Amino acid sequence: MTKPVSEVAAWFDAVAAAEGANFAEEVYPGYPGLVVADGAVRPMTWGFPLVLKGAKGQLLKPKPVNNARTDKLGTFFWRHAFEERRCLIPLTAWAEAEGAKGRMTRTWLSQPDAPLLAAAGVWRQSEEWGACYAMVMTDSEGSDAAAVHTRMPVLLAPGDHAMWTGGTPDEALALCRAWEGPLVTDRTPDPWVRGAASQPGLL
Repeated sequence: MTKPVSEVAAWFDAVAAAEGANFAEEVYPGYPGLVVADGAVRPMTWGFPLVLKGAKGQLLKPKPVNNARTDKLGTFFWRHAFEERRCLIPLTAWAEAEGAKGRMTRTWLSQPDAPLLAAAGVWRQSEEWGACYAMVMTDSEGSDAAAVHTRMPVLLAPGDHAMWTGGTPDEALALCRAWEGPLVTDRTPDPWVRGAASQPGLL
């Protein structure tokens, strides 16, 4: 996300509630990113917290589950957020890993001549991180993205923004399909770094 909050707000006809918010141009799992929710642009943590237990039953540090599979939106982990709190995730591009294990590089995908695009998202309040969000992912078959990865974000055309955020769950689910328009693929030599930039969690 390389655009200022004011430009994002104008693009989505939203209130710039996050003016001056601290977020990085590259958003990683467990870190703040921008979300358009309830008519306002605001920062949230990318990923729903998944609390795991260690071998002795102790609670471990929560892990961010930052991508929601379309076919799992009706499960307990996602259902309430999908039915009640859908949002738009503004992006300028998204990255995928390509290459052999241990030597993966970053490949960026974006829409041609589009300063911003919207990915489908869900959000909720959490005890661990406050407001947090996840990106909805779908099968990339039939899209230009299929040459890079088997899954891709659900990208929303401007005319579908209101249906995603305010439509019924069935209407929103009907929008969860691969993007059929052209996409720009930018393969870079940049390493797909482990840690913060590792492959996002998918559930």
